[in-house]
Amino acid sequence: MSRIHPTYQNRSHDDKLTLKERSEEDTDQLQLQLVRPSVLTVWKRSSMTFQGTDGFTVFDQHGRLAFRVDNYSRKSSCNIIKGGRLVLMDGDGTALLTLKPQVLSMQYQWNAYSGEDKTGKRVTSTTSKTPDFRIEGCFRRRNCKIIKSSSGEMVARIARKRVNNRRILLGDDVFSLAVQPGFDPQLIMAFVIILDRICGMIASFTTNAKRVL
Repeated sequence: MSRIHPTYQNRSHDDKLTLKERSEEDTDQLQLQLVRPSVLTVWKRSSMTFQGTDGFTVFDQHGRLAFRVDNYSRKSSCNIIKGGRLVLMDGDGTALLTLKPQVLSMQYQWNAYSGEDKTGKRVTSTTSKTPDFRIEGCFRRRNCKIIKSSSGEMVARIARKRVNNRRILLGDDVFSLAVQPGFDPQLIMAFVIILDRICGMIASFTTNAKRVL
């Protein structure tokens, strides 16, 4: 079995580090964080455990709860059609962004506001003729990139989640979101939530159309 705890020798070495050496190590760790992507694990399920809820639960690379979206309606698409909103929260439940679809837009146009309600400052919108981001690949299959439209720079990558980095893939409800340095993970997560809702609406309309025909 591989050892996951530091050995006695390692602890002794740590105890002997000078303040200068510790500061240098902390600086190195910070620099690594600035150049490495922020890797999130997105679980398309509410952090609330009781029946009748859906949403998103997002963990950081250390397994800590980073973001959550709790929607108290199993038929979330119906809730949105009625003008419902989605609130992106941090791990402690503090509201970060409120996502709300535009009225009479067929749910394809959304606005994001800071805080818990529409009175906050509008952060971004999908109603612009020239979108800030575009998708390359297939979001529904969890295999795509989020690209910054103005520069063509890759902002984030979405991929199927693998078990212990092996060939075993988890279901579509669990996927990896790697956000590149310099981009706000909460804003990209909000974009992912909107993508998911739009894809869900398209799938719902397609299914209903087939039933009618």
